[in-house]
This record gives sequence, structure tokens and C-alpha cells, in this order.
Amino acid sequence: MTERLGAIHQFLPTFADRDAIGSHVLETQRLIRSLGLASEIFSEDIHPEMRSKAHLFGALAQSASKTTGLLYHASTGCRNFDSLLAWEGPFFVDYHNVTDPAFFERWSPGASDNMRLARRQLAQLASRCDVAIAHSHFSAEDLGDLGFPTARVVPILLDFAQFDAPADRRRLARLKQAAHSGGAHWLYVGRVAPNKCHHDLIGAFAVYRAAFDPQARLSLVGGATSESYWGALESLCRELELRASVEFADTISPGDLLAYYRSADLFVSMSEHEGFGVPLLEAMHAGMPVVAYAATAVPETVGDAALLLDTKDPVAVAVAARQVLGDPELRAGLVKAGHARVEELSLANTRRMMLDALRQFLDA
Repeated sequence: MTERLGAIHQFLPTFADRDAIGSHVLETQRLIRSLGLASEIFSEDIHPEMRSKAHLFGALAQSASKTTGLLYHASTGCRNFDSLLAWEGPFFVDYHNVTDPAFFERWSPGASDNMRLARRQLAQLASRCDVAIAHSHFSAEDLGDLGFPTARVVPILLDFAQFDAPADRRRLARLKQAAHSGGAHWLYVGRVAPNKCHHDLIGAFAVYRAAFDPQARLSLVGGATSESYWGALESLCRELELRASVEFADTISPGDLLAYYRSADLFVSMSEHEGFGVPLLEAMHAGMPVVAYAATAVPETVGDAALLLDTKDPVAVAVAARQVLGDPELRAGLVKAGHARVEELSLANTRRMMLDALRQFLDA
């Protein structure tokens, strides 16, 4: 470049509160501003809680220049895609991964269409991209298949200090009261979406209750991406006579989420598609052991800090959960490894990695 950058703005189609991508965007903005560059956030759909922190997409055109970079966070389809292609300055892509449309075909055809659109749009950006960033090697390979320049792998920027705040006292007291009746408390945090495979988790939990622990409880925390899939999960719980022992907590406050992390005994993930997997690290930070299906980016996110499974057979999952909960030494080892993994992916470390990914366009 012959001219020094004066700004790096960010654009994402949807800017939401209590969202891993939204939190990453805010941390990235702080990083860019710390370098003395201007940085604003633009979005097509800004949730009410975030309106003071972002601008509507239409205002972005006023900032366009050859000395202004644009960092596009790709995860869904974009309504104003032609404007992205026409951007004059440096153009960066931060790829959060696009879920395989096949997962949603049965449950939410509209969502499948959006994911196909997102992938078509992404492919068109390959030749336009100056710097590609991915949050896992799994996602980086995806970009490579679409013709992008070699992507720099940078984990999600996550400030773990926010998880040291006080938990909601009422929610924590209720969860601790439920524990008095005995039984292990399983937890999963993530959107209720077909790729997260809650149905496999419920099946394994049913086996665990029948074989080992009839008082066990399962909490599923996260809002619905697919209402029809949510309804099918509720029907499954009724058929398996689990409705009293499986809780659908939906979208909850940060304080409520902390209460779940601090009261549950085991975090179990059966997800088949993750571009990274922030809740896995949140659980580790809270001192929870993790059992997870080793799919897509999950193994590289957790490192050696989780019990990874190469099968989702419900009996195998139930046995793995029993192994962790029944072996204090194994449990303690997983918790210790989890804390070490969180330290490896601390905000200070991931900020340095993000800066290194962008530095070729920055004047040191």
C-alpha cells in the first residue's frame, strides 16, 4: 500500500447481544482503536440492545475511501452484497463459518436458502479479499476450497473476565435446590438448531438416566434458530418420559447463564458443525469437565482439555459421562486442562494473533 490506513470499519449482517460473533466484533473494535485507527461497526440488522454501539449499513458508504479498510464478518447471507463487492479500500474477511444447509433442509428451508446464499456470496469475495481470517483450521480449509488467500487462524476474541461476574442469585439458588434431590446435572449451551444435534444429546441422557442415574437432570440453554426443531425436541422428551428432567432454558441473562455454569456437573456437546465453539471454553473457565463429539472445529478448540468421542452412540456417550462423573481423578484432570486451555486462548493472546493477521496493512 502507498497510503496509510486511517480506519478499519467492521460490517456484519446481524449485530446481536449475548452472541459470540457480536462480542468478538466489539473486542476487535477495541483492538483496532487501540492502534490509533478509527473503527465503527455497521450492520443490516441491529438488535435493540446494540443500537448504541453500531450504525445501519446505509451509513457505511459515507466512510468509503481508499484509506479505509472494511472487515466483513461472514456467517450468513448479506442483503447489501453488491456494496461489499464495490468497496474501494482494503477488504478483509473474518470467517465465522457457514453451517451446511443440509442440516436445516427438513426443519427450516428458509434458513437453508440463506446459508446457500451466504456460501455463493463468500465465493465471490475470494478474489476481492486482501486478508482472510478464520477461527479454526477447519474454517480456514473451507475458505481455501473457495479460492481465498491462505487464511490466518485466529481464535474468537473472548474476554473471560466477564464470566467472573456474580451469578443471578435467584437462579443459582433454584439450581442448587434442585441438586438437593441428588442426580448429576448435565448442561449444554448453544442455539437450538439442527446442527447442534440436541436430539442426540437427549438420547444419550435418556440412556444415562436409565442405566446409571435416574435422578439426573439436563439443562439446554439457548434460543431457537428453528422453532420446528425445538418442537420436535419437546416431543422427543415426552416420548422418552423425560419432560420433567429436561429443561429448555431458552435465551437467558448473563447472570442466569453464570448460574448454570456454576451449578452443573458436566458439559456435554453432540454438535456436528462448529466453526469454533465458544460455550466449550466458557464451561472450562467455570471449572466444568467437558465431554464432546469430535466433529469439525471442536477438537482444535478444546485441545486436550475435553473427553472427545468419535461416536454419538447413546450408550457410548452415557458411559463416557459416567466415567467422568464417577472418576474424581479424571474429572480433576479435565478441569485442570480446561483452565490451561482457557489461558492459552486468553484475550491478551488472541488480540496479539488478530493484530498479527492484520499487520501487513498497518503502519507499525
